[in-house]
Amino acid sequence: MGTVPKKMYASLIRRERYGRPIDAFRTEVVDVPPVGRGQVLVKVMAAGVNYNNVWAALGHPLDVIAARRKAGATEDFHIGGSDLSGIVWAVGEGVRDVRPGDEVVVLASRWDETAEDIRLGADPAFSTTQRVWGYEENYGSFAQFAVVDDYMCHPKPARLSWAESACYMATAATAYRQLFGWEPHTVRPGDPVLIWGGAGGLGSIAIQLVRHVGGIPVAVVSSEERGEFCVGLGARGWIDRREFDHWGRMPDTSDEAAMARWLAGARAFGRRFWEVLGERRSPRIVLEHSGADTIPTSVYLCANGGMVVICGGTTGYNGDVDLRFLWMRQKRLQGSHVAGAREAREVTRLIEQGFVDPCLSRTFGFEEIGLAHQLIHDNRHPAGNMAVLVNARA
Repeated sequence: MGTVPKKMYASLIRRERYGRPIDAFRTEVVDVPPVGRGQVLVKVMAAGVNYNNVWAALGHPLDVIAARRKAGATEDFHIGGSDLSGIVWAVGEGVRDVRPGDEVVVLASRWDETAEDIRLGADPAFSTTQRVWGYEENYGSFAQFAVVDDYMCHPKPARLSWAESACYMATAATAYRQLFGWEPHTVRPGDPVLIWGGAGGLGSIAIQLVRHVGGIPVAVVSSEERGEFCVGLGARGWIDRREFDHWGRMPDTSDEAAMARWLAGARAFGRRFWEVLGERRSPRIVLEHSGADTIPTSVYLCANGGMVVICGGTTGYNGDVDLRFLWMRQKRLQGSHVAGAREAREVTRLIEQGFVDPCLSRTFGFEEIGLAHQLIHDNRHPAGNMAVLVNARA
């Protein structure tokens, strides 16, 4: 401890392997990146698995290696992984709040603390310098060692295993910001909240957070098994999206026949929401991440004066909106990206205190990183969050 090793094993993606995630990841030996001022070397015990490195493996919609090389990076590989639990192994100059031997988890949101916008008072998550470590930035957690900035580190919940601690931060901090970061649209007692992908990593945390403050979560899922999983976490009930067929891009509003068909589907979905809720109220907040397929319905269904808050676009980036529903009913469509250090620390405390379960569903070995991402790509992954053992044995 305290010594920076020269080499490490890492699970790499290279451009010539872009495609199926199970084929894209390979274990290789690479140099350990240097530890700079304000930085921390962490011995990675376990790493979390998230959708962003499905995209990295595919090379689409962003070729992360090409993007970094265009910006001046020299590495011709990508080490993914945006969640970890581990042990602080060494610290750089100027680091005060963590020290070798500390057990930590990491929020994968990185920014330049000397940036002008931050110095002028901006939320660091708004900074033009903000990047997602382990996706937009290289040398993520799928390696024996990782270098992070000191402010990215948070105390590991003592009650959790290495794998449980590694699996939650990216989804939990993101959901926490979506639900509590956009005043005045924060979840209040009695608020109905619609949660897309309720059995996924983001959704499983969101259900618990909504329930914790007295809101009423309703989950959207793709199977009865996943619906029952959501109920077990505290959801009032669930909607099976397979029962509806109006998903996708919204038709042109001038096409009256197509709009009538789409509205019939959206209204049927809304009636199903009322049935699950047990009363004729619309969701005050809709937690979105799927994007193109669902945004039209989300904006339509959201309560007057409510908010649709979106943190991704897993079904596509084109979000069609009938603006009449947005302006005449005074709704809010809010983008939300990762989280800040305060939000990460607050949601970690809720997990430490046992109010929120990290929902670890499956733990993989290091050589199974590609398999874990393939399961996400194929929508065959188990409900909740997943982790990979790196240096930990259990």
